[in-house]
Amino acid sequence: MPIWSLRSYDVGGRLGTPDDQCAYSLWLGEQFGRGFTVAFMARHKQPDDASLNDKAALTSSYHIKHIIDLRSKSEHIAQSRRHSSNPPASSALAPDTNASTASSLQIPGITYHLINLNGSSFERALLWKLKWSSMMKLLYLMARGHRTPAISILGTEVMAPRGLFGLCCDTLTHSTSELLSLFHIFSQPASYPILIHCTQGKDRTGVVVILLLLLCEVPVAAIASDYLASERELQPERGERLEEIRAIGLTDEFAGCQEGFVEGVAEFLQEESGGVEGYLEKIGVEREERKEVRRYLMVGGDDGTI
Repeated sequence: MPIWSLRSYDVGGRLGTPDDQCAYSLWLGEQFGRGFTVAFMARHKQPDDASLNDKAALTSSYHIKHIIDLRSKSEHIAQSRRHSSNPPASSALAPDTNASTASSLQIPGITYHLINLNGSSFERALLWKLKWSSMMKLLYLMARGHRTPAISILGTEVMAPRGLFGLCCDTLTHSTSELLSLFHIFSQPASYPILIHCTQGKDRTGVVVILLLLLCEVPVAAIASDYLASERELQPERGERLEEIRAIGLTDEFAGCQEGFVEGVAEFLQEESGGVEGYLEKIGVEREERKEVRRYLMVGGDDGTI
């Protein structure tokens, strides 16, 4: 199974063998006319639930140096509660940082980058779409520490109607500082090999990897095909995910991979910025940084074509 892909994979024994990685690199070369480097970038669901052996394999077998965690503070609190007999306090008035709640689940020997992709600007943009009465109720619940009921107000009234693609467009519009931080990391050679994940590994992580693949000139149809293949990988835990999604007011579509999602992202970038290059330039990713990202992820990516 390929380590460089848009698909979501469990850590447990399914990251891919060296032979798989080489075969995938050759397949990319046949499909797109140029090869990709392998074992540099992995996209995953959250690795918190992996066994100790599987976590150790990330450093010993795959030599992962950095992990980018795109989850929110609420998600880290929920995971900490699942894994600890002394869960962290859930006060919404605590500083908007994930470090204290995420540290207990981190893998020794790996540098973590906690970047809440749907950060403060994204949250404010959604909050302003609420009715005043709903906003007051949400703020009251958050102040009382009732995070899930509060988020369910936003989920029911704003996020669910926006849908997966609408929220993706909101992310690309309002999470530009977070995306800029990510591309600063991607442009540094010391960051690789690197693993990036959120909770399901298909939406927030998917958006980031779509940007990377488009930057590497992968055809949209190929990206879409690989993205939709995540559906199969998510099936074993679909029931658990549906419970979590419904609890925050979202519909079942948020547990799957939406047809046309990748095509919609590419079209949005084209209409708003003239494509991925224009978008990345607009949010502050320098030309040399984009060139470096291509160089690390592609064989021959430093040939000056950007």
